[in-house]
Amino acid sequence: MDFRQELSKRVLVGEGAMGTLLYSHGIDHCYEEMNTTDPDQIEAIHRAYTAAGADILQSNTYGANYHKLKRYGLEDEVSVINRKGVELAKKAASKQAFVFGTIGALRSIRKNDLDIEEIKRSFREQLYSLLMEGPDGLILETYYDLDELETVLQIARKETGLPIIANVSLHEIGYLQNGLHLNEAFSRLDALGADVVGLNCRLGPHHMIRSLEEVPLPKNAGIAVYPNASLPEYVDGRLVYEAVPEYFGSSALKLREQGASIIGGCCGTTPKHIGAVKKALGTLAPIKEKASKARQIEIIEVDKKDQIPAIHLQAKTKRTILVELDPPKKLGIEAFMAGSTSLRDAGVDSVTLADNSLASPRISNLALGIKMKNELNMNPLIHITCRDRNLIGLQSHLMGLQTLGLNEVLVITGDPSKIGDFPGATSVYDLSSFDLISLIKQFNEGLSYSGQSLGQRTNFKIAAAFNPNVKYLDKAVQRLEKKIACGAQSFLTQPIYSTSQIEDVYQATKHLDTPVFLGIMPLTSSRNAEFIHNEIPGIKLPDSVRASMASAGNDPVKAKIEANAIAKELIDATMERFKGIYLITPFLRYDMTAQLTQYIRTTDKEKPAEVIEHE
Repeated sequence: MDFRQELSKRVLVGEGAMGTLLYSHGIDHCYEEMNTTDPDQIEAIHRAYTAAGADILQSNTYGANYHKLKRYGLEDEVSVINRKGVELAKKAASKQAFVFGTIGALRSIRKNDLDIEEIKRSFREQLYSLLMEGPDGLILETYYDLDELETVLQIARKETGLPIIANVSLHEIGYLQNGLHLNEAFSRLDALGADVVGLNCRLGPHHMIRSLEEVPLPKNAGIAVYPNASLPEYVDGRLVYEAVPEYFGSSALKLREQGASIIGGCCGTTPKHIGAVKKALGTLAPIKEKASKARQIEIIEVDKKDQIPAIHLQAKTKRTILVELDPPKKLGIEAFMAGSTSLRDAGVDSVTLADNSLASPRISNLALGIKMKNELNMNPLIHITCRDRNLIGLQSHLMGLQTLGLNEVLVITGDPSKIGDFPGATSVYDLSSFDLISLIKQFNEGLSYSGQSLGQRTNFKIAAAFNPNVKYLDKAVQRLEKKIACGAQSFLTQPIYSTSQIEDVYQATKHLDTPVFLGIMPLTSSRNAEFIHNEIPGIKLPDSVRASMASAGNDPVKAKIEANAIAKELIDATMERFKGIYLITPFLRYDMTAQLTQYIRTTDKEKPAEVIEHE
């Protein structure tokens, strides 16, 4: 039988889930490994789907790539597991069924976990292993990132003339996670040579039907749909799918009406669901014409005066001063508010509020930020870490910040929880700092992570972290440039303690238009200096600085005098090259950063404007 001919004559029935079926049997380890350790069970599941009427079987190789197998110490078994997966599906298939080699996506919401070159290498290894067993075609499934799918589809199309099914997964009805409409995604995959374009996973039949309503039939490709059985329920620590097979079968007819020429099942589906699909479809042919609904596009009006592109750099004659003031670890904010008032009166442009720095719980910076804004008429810059909130929490947090009018943010990865007060707490890291910067930029365009409209645009000014305390500064600048590409509009650095390092940072970043705020954190004692030098990764104090602080001994007055002199020398060097300065308050000693702010303001008045070079 020729797959392409059969596809034009009748709606083909795909296989149902493998992983969730094994999971329901109490198996919770690597499913792909079972191709070699328990082949009889895998073959039995394939046979059950064959008996239910599946026309297309998929090899049990969804996650049989180097990176996912490595989690189980199986990275050297890529070839044998993939080849065995095709072999088992072939043994179970009827003479009328096709066997497709399955390759799943590597990227999910964490787009930056793997770069595209590593994805290519891993994909080729799995692809070649599958092709060695002579499948009837390939199915690329559960791709949230269209860039990844387009990349691997081109590789596969170059290497084989076999039929290829290319399936994306949606976060929202009709839209990929980057806001691209499903119709555009299908058109691009069709143009790249996919025989079938489609949807699988995450959504059930109802939402997949709705997703296809605005999609016309592709020019060349067929459409595949592999819905989940339903939304899952979490019962006694396990995910349970409750969809009735008969409903799944009746939904297949509606999916056909929307252009589906292959209908199978994903998470939660069983041979009973596939049997219901087969019974409902019989020998029906795919539709040849379709009137799709007009796509509804929401236009978001923007008032340009509300769109502030970046942290304000002041007029040519005035320096921009940011000061970090850590929220308290304990309840009671009198000292914090007094410090904020002192900094305001000293002339700071914005007070930055850390987000549970060093992975230790502190009073919410959002709560303090709104109090500063409302009670002191101050302009807080809110730090946001990737550590403490999952994707749901991050999006909710951003919408809350916008609602409260707190629009200046600093995106940081966040120290891992194991270094903080609660080392057993979970570090989330659903998104990298690059991903979060991109998400906030997308919010400024009026789109959520899923690509759906937010109803209005946000006007966040996006700052990012820049660590110059590294061995290879050029590599750090490359990382900075990558953040700019993601949407970063300004940078705050970690503290610097060397005037020569300030010059190095200037030379390395002077080609950029993006403002860089040099971090300066005054020392408090010789012991503090030795701690930073010896125990803070990446920061080394010059011998002269350590000696100066040591000369003060245990006298706090002398220590403050030495610390101020060191900080002022660093400030003077920064003012020769940079227009922005980022003062970091040590241990809530706001008197130190207030005095340094006054020093900067006084020096600004005395210093000719044309000396300021770097903006």
